Amino acid sequence: MDWNLIKTFLAVAEQRTLLAAAETLRLSQPTVGRHIDELEAATGLTLFIRGRRGMSLTEAGLSLLDDARGMAKEADHFLLRASGRASEASGPVRITASDIVATYLLPPILVALKEAEPGIDIELVPSNTVANLLARDADIAIRMTRPIQNDLVAVKVNDFAMGVYAHERYLEKAGTPQRMEDLFGHRMVGYDRDTLILNGMKALGIQGDRSLFTFRTDDQVAYWELVKAGAGIGFGALWLGRQTPQLRQILPELKIAALPMWLASHEELRTSLKIRRVMNFLREAITAMPLSA
Repeated sequence: MDWNLIKTFLAVAEQRTLLAAAETLRLSQPTVGRHIDELEAATGLTLFIRGRRGMSLTEAGLSLLDDARGMAKEADHFLLRASGRASEASGPVRITASDIVATYLLPPILVALKEAEPGIDIELVPSNTVANLLARDADIAIRMTRPIQNDLVAVKVNDFAMGVYAHERYLEKAGTPQRMEDLFGHRMVGYDRDTLILNGMKALGIQGDRSLFTFRTDDQVAYWELVKAGAGIGFGALWLGRQTPQLRQILPELKIAALPMWLASHEELRTSLKIRRVMNFLREAITAMPLSA
């Protein structure tokens, strides 16, 4: 049986109209209707009830829906395996990383990668959400937590040492904190709804809520730019603090937990030459960076 007929059946079942299914499949509406007619003729079943509100599955159609979805899933795995066996180091590679890493760490690495692998095009996706590598939202993910999805290959490449920072202009006006307790008398920059900073402060023995922060944002890049602009005292990676000479690290004795850095990809892509070369390049480049101190 033609697989395209089953793809069309699944699209119509999920979209509920021939027009919506046609748009999803990038086919004409008459072609979609013809596919359904051919499938019903081949199976000898009436799969849909055609009404004013669209296409509704019959009992027979419903009984085949899970099988069609299973076939679609297997087809996706087939394409994933085929992609993993690409023999040429050319074409696009999609990399996702947190906003901070994508903005401040990766650009020079990716430029060097392009020079080393001119046939590979880089698609960079700044995102703080965990991309679903199984669904090919990205080929390679750089994350601060170890990926827990099945069928992923992950390797730890470095650690982010963290510190407390403020602009020298702010410290000249407000003074430099000498003890952890002194932070309460200063303007602090924190996250808005994200509790990551509050949880880290709690681990240091500092209790409080978001009202501790004079400036609040969940955008990591905007957060760091506020600290750089002298908004107040904030938290950041040591390597990031070294990029701005006007920033001063304060309370260096605070033992803030380092953030691990993981490189991950789907195991089916290990045989892809272009993915393997990008993974190896990123691993060597990031591992060699002085991020842990």
